[in-house]
Amino acid sequence: MSLFSPKKFSVLPILLIALVGVGHAPNRSSATEEVREGQWRAMAPGQIEPAYGEIKIASPVVGRVADVLVSVNDQVFAGELLIRLDEADARARLAKAQVQFAMQKRVRNDEGASGKAAQRRKAEDSVVDAENAVFNAQSTLDAAAGAKRRGGGSQAAVDDACAKYSKVRDHLKEQQTELRRLEAQSGMPLPTQAEGQLSLARVELSAAQAALENMRIRAPSTGTVLQVNANVGEVPSPSSLQPLLLFGDISRPRARAELDEADFAEVKIGEPVLIRASAFPDREFSGKVTFIAPIFGQPRMNTRRSQDVKVVEVFAELTDPGPLAVGMKVDVYFTGEGQRNALY
Repeated sequence: MSLFSPKKFSVLPILLIALVGVGHAPNRSSATEEVREGQWRAMAPGQIEPAYGEIKIASPVVGRVADVLVSVNDQVFAGELLIRLDEADARARLAKAQVQFAMQKRVRNDEGASGKAAQRRKAEDSVVDAENAVFNAQSTLDAAAGAKRRGGGSQAAVDDACAKYSKVRDHLKEQQTELRRLEAQSGMPLPTQAEGQLSLARVELSAAQAALENMRIRAPSTGTVLQVNANVGEVPSPSSLQPLLLFGDISRPRARAELDEADFAEVKIGEPVLIRASAFPDREFSGKVTFIAPIFGQPRMNTRRSQDVKVVEVFAELTDPGPLAVGMKVDVYFTGEGQRNALY
C-alpha cells in the first residue's frame, strides 16, 4: 500500500515533526528562536567593518609603481601620499607647460592694459600664483610626511606643513572668487590675442599639474591602511581586479548585519544591540542601530540561507569594540526598542 493512501496519511505530520526536530530550520537558527523567547526580539548574522566600510583604492591611471610609502596598520591623515607612480613623463609635461606659460606671459606683458582689463589681468595672475603656491605646499607636505614615516622627520614639521597647505588653499579660493566677480562685471573688455594665448597656456599648466597629481595616490580620509597589495615595479591600471590598498577608519568600527525580511518590523533606529563573536564566547559587546538600508536583497554573508530569503542591511555602532577585528563574523541581537525606521 502507498504511503500516501488514506490509512497511512496520518503518519506524515508525526514524521515531519520528527524531521524538523532533528535539524535546523532552513532560514532560522536555533539561536534566533532562543532570542525570540527571551529579551531579544531578532538576531542577524553580521560582520565587523570600519566606519563607512572598507575603501578600495585603485590606480587612477596606468603607471609603474615607483614607491610604496605605507605599510599595513599605518595610521594616515586625509590627503597623505600612500603610493607614488612613475612621474618621469608627467614631470616632463609639467616642465614644458611651465616654459610655455612663462613665454606667453612675457608676450602679454609687452601689451599695456588699463581700467577693467588691467584689474582682470592682475586677478588672473593672482590665481595662477595661488595655484602654484598650493602645488608647492602639497609637495612640501608630502616631503614632511614621508620624512616622518621614515623616521627622519617630526610631527611638528608635518603639522606646520598641513597648516601652510590649508592656508594657501583658502587663499586660492579667495582669489578665484575675486576673479569670477571681476569677469561678471558689465563692460569688461574681451581678451586680446596675447591674453587669450596666455589663458590657453595657463590651462595647459593646470592640466600638467593635474596629470602629475594623478601619479600620486593619496588617502581619501583619516584612517588605517588595512591591506597593501602594491609592489614596486608593478604596472596597475584602473581596471585591475585587485585594489592597490584597502583602507578604512577603524577608530569607530561598526557591525553590518543582514536581517531577515520577516524580522524587519522588530528592528528600530536607535535601539540597543548585543553583539557576540565566536572568537570571544565569554564576552558580549554593546552598540546601537544607526542605519537600516532602504532596500532588500539576497544574503551575502550566510551562504547556508535559502536564496528565497530576502535580507536588509542594518548597521550598528559599537560602544566599545574591544578586541573585535575588521572582517570578524558576529551575531547581532536586537531589542526592538527605539524609533521606527522609515523606508522613504
